[in-house]
Amino acid sequence: MCDVLQIARSSFYYESKRQNESEQEELTELIVSIFMKSRKIYGQRKIKAELKRAGWTVSRRRIKRIMAEQGLVSKYTVAQFKPSKSSCNESETGNTLDRKFDQDDELSVVVSDLTYVRVNKAWHYICVLVDLYNREIIGFSAGPHKTAELVQTAFASVPYNLNRIEIFHTDRGTEFKNHLIDQALDTFGITRSLSDKGTPYDNAVAEATFKTIKIEFVRGAVFSSQQELDLELFDYVNWFNNIRIHGSLDYLSPAEYKSMRPQFKSEPSYVFRDCRIYYRI
Repeated sequence: MCDVLQIARSSFYYESKRQNESEQEELTELIVSIFMKSRKIYGQRKIKAELKRAGWTVSRRRIKRIMAEQGLVSKYTVAQFKPSKSSCNESETGNTLDRKFDQDDELSVVVSDLTYVRVNKAWHYICVLVDLYNREIIGFSAGPHKTAELVQTAFASVPYNLNRIEIFHTDRGTEFKNHLIDQALDTFGITRSLSDKGTPYDNAVAEATFKTIKIEFVRGAVFSSQQELDLELFDYVNWFNNIRIHGSLDYLSPAEYKSMRPQFKSEPSYVFRDCRIYYRI
Protein backbone atom coordinates (compact mmCIF):
# COMPACT_ATOMS: atom_id res chain seq x y z
CA MET A 1 0.00 0.00 0.00
CA CYS A 2 2.88 2.35 0.80
CA ASP A 3 4.41 1.61 -2.64
CA VAL A 4 1.09 2.34 -4.38
CA LEU A 5 0.60 5.58 -2.50
CA GLN A 6 4.30 6.43 -2.82
CA ILE A 7 4.62 6.85 0.94
CA ALA A 8 7.71 5.85 2.89
CA ARG A 9 7.21 2.93 5.26
CA SER A 10 8.62 5.02 8.08
CA SER A 11 5.76 7.49 7.61
CA PHE A 12 3.24 4.66 7.99
CA TYR A 13 4.74 3.49 11.29
CA TYR A 14 5.38 6.97 12.63
CA GLU A 15 3.13 8.03 15.46
CA SER A 16 2.95 11.75 15.90
CA LYS A 17 2.98 12.09 19.66
CA ARG A 18 4.64 15.20 20.93
CA GLN A 19 5.56 15.06 24.56
CA ASN A 20 4.96 18.33 26.33
CA GLU A 21 7.85 19.89 28.14
CA SER A 22 6.47 19.21 31.61
CA GLU A 23 6.17 15.46 30.91
CA GLN A 24 9.70 15.35 29.50
CA GLU A 25 11.05 17.13 32.56
CA GLU A 26 9.18 14.72 34.87
CA LEU A 27 10.65 11.71 33.03
CA THR A 28 14.15 13.19 33.15
CA GLU A 29 13.90 13.86 36.88
CA LEU A 30 12.62 10.32 37.46
CA ILE A 31 15.50 8.76 35.50
CA VAL A 32 18.06 10.88 37.38
CA SER A 33 16.43 9.93 40.69
CA ILE A 34 16.47 6.20 39.87
CA PHE A 35 20.10 6.41 38.77
CA MET A 36 21.22 8.23 41.91
CA LYS A 37 19.28 5.91 44.24
CA SER A 38 20.96 2.94 42.55
CA ARG A 39 24.32 4.38 43.67
CA LYS A 40 25.10 5.25 40.04
CA ILE A 41 25.21 1.62 38.86
CA TYR A 42 21.91 1.07 36.97
CA GLY A 43 22.06 1.05 33.17
CA GLN A 44 19.30 1.30 30.58
CA ARG A 45 17.76 -2.13 31.26
CA LYS A 46 17.39 -1.72 35.01
CA ILE A 47 16.19 1.88 34.71
CA LYS A 48 13.60 0.71 32.17
CA ALA A 49 12.42 -1.95 34.64
CA GLU A 50 12.14 0.61 37.44
CA LEU A 51 10.24 3.01 35.16
CA LYS A 52 7.84 0.19 34.28
CA ARG A 53 7.18 -0.32 37.99
CA ALA A 54 6.35 3.37 38.22
CA GLY A 55 3.89 3.13 35.32
CA TRP A 56 6.11 4.49 32.55
CA THR A 57 6.68 2.70 29.24
CA VAL A 58 9.92 4.11 27.85
CA SER A 59 12.29 2.68 25.25
CA ARG A 60 15.91 1.99 26.09
CA ARG A 61 16.95 4.34 23.26
CA ARG A 62 15.11 7.21 24.89
CA ILE A 63 16.54 6.37 28.30
CA LYS A 64 20.02 6.28 26.77
CA ARG A 65 19.52 9.69 25.20
CA ILE A 66 18.31 11.25 28.46
CA MET A 67 21.19 9.66 30.40
CA ALA A 68 23.66 11.09 27.89
CA GLU A 69 22.07 14.53 28.14
CA GLN A 70 22.30 14.42 31.94
CA GLY A 71 25.84 13.01 31.97
CA LEU A 72 24.78 9.80 33.75
CA VAL A 73 27.39 7.07 33.24
CA SER A 74 27.06 3.70 34.96
CA LYS A 75 30.10 2.44 36.85
CA TYR A 76 29.92 -0.69 34.68
CA THR A 77 31.18 1.20 31.64
CA VAL A 78 34.73 1.27 33.01
CA ALA A 79 37.08 -1.60 32.18
CA GLN A 80 38.06 -3.93 34.99
CA PHE A 81 41.46 -5.09 36.20
CA LYS A 82 41.62 -8.75 37.24
CA PRO A 83 44.51 -9.67 39.54
CA SER A 84 45.93 -13.18 39.23
CA LYS A 85 45.96 -15.63 42.13
CA SER A 86 49.34 -16.86 43.32
CA SER A 87 48.38 -19.98 45.31
CA CYS A 88 45.99 -22.90 45.01
CA ASN A 89 44.23 -25.35 47.28
CA GLU A 90 45.35 -28.83 46.20
CA SER A 91 42.62 -30.64 48.16
CA GLU A 92 41.18 -33.79 46.61
CA THR A 93 37.65 -32.51 47.22
CA GLY A 94 35.75 -32.50 43.93
CA ASN A 95 33.27 -30.19 42.24
CA THR A 96 30.03 -31.44 43.79
CA LEU A 97 28.06 -28.41 42.59
CA ASP A 98 29.01 -29.05 38.93
CA ARG A 99 27.83 -25.59 37.79
CA LYS A 100 24.22 -26.15 38.88
CA PHE A 101 23.75 -22.49 39.71
CA ASP A 102 19.94 -22.45 39.52
CA GLN A 103 18.61 -23.79 42.81
CA ASP A 104 14.94 -24.18 43.74
CA ASP A 105 15.42 -24.40 47.50
CA GLU A 106 16.52 -21.63 49.84
CA LEU A 107 19.98 -22.19 51.39
CA SER A 108 20.51 -25.47 49.53
CA VAL A 109 23.79 -24.18 48.04
CA VAL A 110 25.96 -21.33 49.35
CA VAL A 111 28.97 -20.02 47.41
CA SER A 112 31.74 -17.73 48.59
CA ASP A 113 34.78 -15.72 47.54
CA LEU A 114 37.00 -12.86 48.75
CA THR A 115 38.09 -9.53 47.32
CA TYR A 116 40.24 -6.60 48.44
CA VAL A 117 39.47 -3.00 49.39
CA ARG A 118 41.56 0.03 50.31
CA VAL A 119 41.59 1.02 54.00
CA ASN A 120 43.79 4.03 54.65
CA LYS A 121 47.11 3.03 53.05
CA ALA A 122 46.71 -0.74 53.31
CA TRP A 123 44.69 -3.49 51.65
CA HIS A 124 41.90 -5.15 53.61
CA TYR A 125 39.65 -8.00 52.47
CA ILE A 126 35.95 -8.74 52.18
CA CYS A 127 34.32 -12.18 52.32
CA VAL A 128 30.67 -12.81 51.41
CA LEU A 129 28.44 -15.89 51.40
CA VAL A 130 25.84 -15.98 48.61
CA ASP A 131 22.70 -18.13 48.50
CA LEU A 132 22.27 -19.46 44.94
CA TYR A 133 18.50 -19.60 45.43
CA ASN A 134 17.97 -15.83 45.29
CA ARG A 135 21.51 -14.39 45.13
CA GLU A 136 21.13 -13.01 48.64
CA ILE A 137 24.28 -12.17 50.60
CA ILE A 138 23.51 -14.16 53.75
CA GLY A 139 26.85 -13.59 55.49
CA PHE A 140 29.77 -11.19 55.20
CA SER A 141 32.92 -10.04 56.95
CA ALA A 142 35.89 -7.71 56.45
CA GLY A 143 39.37 -7.61 57.91
CA PRO A 144 43.04 -6.83 57.34
CA HIS A 145 44.07 -10.44 56.64
CA LYS A 146 43.03 -12.87 53.90
CA THR A 147 42.68 -15.89 56.16
CA ALA A 148 40.28 -18.64 57.17
CA GLU A 149 39.23 -16.54 60.19
CA LEU A 150 37.64 -14.08 57.76
CA VAL A 151 35.52 -16.92 56.34
CA GLN A 152 34.59 -18.08 59.84
CA THR A 153 33.43 -14.59 60.76
CA ALA A 154 31.24 -14.49 57.63
CA PHE A 155 29.62 -17.77 58.68
CA ALA A 156 29.07 -16.38 62.18
CA SER A 157 27.09 -13.47 60.71
CA VAL A 158 24.56 -15.72 58.92
CA PRO A 159 21.10 -15.12 60.49
CA TYR A 160 19.76 -18.54 59.41
CA ASN A 161 20.15 -22.05 60.77
CA LEU A 162 23.38 -23.40 59.27
CA ASN A 163 21.95 -26.93 59.34
CA ARG A 164 19.80 -25.92 56.37
CA ILE A 165 22.84 -25.42 54.12
CA GLU A 166 23.53 -28.53 52.05
CA ILE A 167 26.55 -27.53 49.94
CA PHE A 168 29.28 -24.92 50.46
CA HIS A 169 31.13 -24.20 47.21
CA THR A 170 34.23 -22.04 46.64
CA ASP A 171 37.26 -21.81 44.40
CA ARG A 172 40.60 -23.31 45.48
CA GLY A 173 41.90 -20.30 47.37
CA THR A 174 44.09 -21.29 50.33
CA GLU A 175 41.99 -19.17 52.69
CA PHE A 176 39.25 -21.81 52.38
CA LYS A 177 41.63 -24.64 53.32
CA ASN A 178 41.54 -24.83 57.10
CA HIS A 179 40.72 -27.61 59.55
CA LEU A 180 38.55 -25.27 61.64
CA ILE A 181 36.34 -24.55 58.62
CA ASP A 182 36.20 -28.27 57.83
CA GLN A 183 35.18 -29.02 61.42
CA ALA A 184 32.42 -26.41 61.28
CA LEU A 185 31.09 -27.83 58.01
CA ASP A 186 31.13 -31.34 59.47
CA THR A 187 29.30 -30.14 62.59
CA PHE A 188 26.43 -28.74 60.55
CA GLY A 189 26.45 -31.55 57.96
CA ILE A 190 27.45 -29.29 55.07
CA THR A 191 28.97 -30.93 51.99
CA ARG A 192 32.17 -29.32 50.68
CA SER A 193 32.56 -28.49 46.99
CA LEU A 194 35.58 -26.97 45.19
CA SER A 195 35.97 -25.62 41.68
CA ASP A 196 38.25 -27.52 39.37
CA LYS A 197 41.78 -26.13 39.29
CA GLY A 198 42.13 -23.15 36.94
CA THR A 199 38.39 -23.09 36.14
CA PRO A 200 36.78 -19.85 37.42
CA TYR A 201 33.51 -20.65 35.61
CA ASP A 202 32.85 -23.35 38.23
CA ASN A 203 32.24 -20.52 40.71
CA ALA A 204 30.65 -18.11 38.24
CA VAL A 205 27.95 -16.71 40.55
CA ALA A 206 30.45 -15.80 43.26
CA GLU A 207 32.75 -14.26 40.63
CA ALA A 208 29.86 -12.24 39.19
CA THR A 209 28.78 -11.10 42.66
CA PHE A 210 32.28 -9.89 43.44
CA LYS A 211 32.51 -8.09 40.13
CA THR A 212 29.34 -6.27 41.20
CA ILE A 213 30.79 -5.49 44.64
CA LYS A 214 34.06 -4.23 43.13
CA ILE A 215 32.25 -1.88 40.78
CA GLU A 216 29.49 -0.66 43.08
CA PHE A 217 31.20 -0.66 46.47
CA VAL A 218 35.00 -0.92 46.17
CA ARG A 219 35.88 1.16 43.11
CA GLY A 220 37.21 4.57 44.00
CA ALA A 221 36.53 4.07 47.71
CA VAL A 222 39.21 4.58 50.36
CA PHE A 223 38.01 3.92 53.90
CA SER A 224 39.72 5.65 56.79
CA SER A 225 39.41 2.73 59.21
CA GLN A 226 38.17 -0.84 59.58
CA GLN A 227 35.19 0.47 61.54
CA GLU A 228 34.16 2.71 58.64
CA LEU A 229 34.51 -0.22 56.23
CA ASP A 230 32.33 -2.41 58.46
CA LEU A 231 29.59 0.21 58.64
CA GLU A 232 29.62 0.93 54.90
CA LEU A 233 29.67 -2.79 54.07
CA PHE A 234 26.69 -3.43 56.35
CA ASP A 235 24.77 -0.63 54.62
CA TYR A 236 25.68 -1.92 51.15
CA VAL A 237 24.66 -5.53 51.90
CA ASN A 238 21.31 -4.32 53.25
CA TRP A 239 20.74 -2.33 50.05
CA PHE A 240 21.96 -5.22 47.87
CA ASN A 241 19.53 -7.69 49.46
CA ASN A 242 16.45 -5.53 49.91
CA ILE A 243 16.48 -2.75 47.32
CA ARG A 244 18.84 -3.46 44.40
CA ILE A 245 17.08 -5.23 41.51
CA HIS A 246 18.88 -8.12 39.78
CA GLY A 247 18.60 -9.05 36.12
CA SER A 248 18.98 -12.75 36.96
CA LEU A 249 15.93 -12.49 39.28
CA ASP A 250 13.65 -10.94 36.62
CA TYR A 251 14.48 -7.47 37.95
CA LEU A 252 13.47 -8.19 41.54
CA SER A 253 15.53 -7.74 44.69
CA PRO A 254 16.57 -10.94 46.53
CA ALA A 255 14.05 -10.13 49.28
CA GLU A 256 11.24 -9.62 46.76
CA TYR A 257 12.16 -12.79 44.90
CA LYS A 258 12.05 -14.83 48.12
CA SER A 259 8.70 -13.37 49.17
CA MET A 260 7.07 -14.01 45.77
CA ARG A 261 8.18 -17.63 45.37
CA PRO A 262 6.24 -20.26 47.34
CA GLN A 263 8.30 -22.26 49.81
CA PHE A 264 7.64 -25.93 50.46
CA LYS A 265 8.88 -27.78 53.51
CA SER A 266 11.28 -30.57 52.71
CA GLU A 267 10.11 -32.58 55.72
CA PRO A 268 6.50 -33.76 56.31
CA SER A 269 4.51 -32.29 59.14
CA TYR A 270 1.42 -33.30 61.05
CA VAL A 271 -1.74 -31.26 61.62
CA PHE A 272 -4.07 -31.94 64.56
CA ARG A 273 -7.71 -31.36 63.62
CA ASP A 274 -10.91 -32.73 65.17
CA CYS A 275 -8.88 -35.14 67.34
CA ARG A 276 -7.46 -36.76 64.21
CA ILE A 277 -4.01 -36.55 62.68
CA TYR A 278 -3.75 -35.42 59.04
CA TYR A 279 -0.55 -35.97 57.12
CA ARG A 280 0.62 -32.86 55.27
CA ILE A 281 3.15 -32.91 52.40
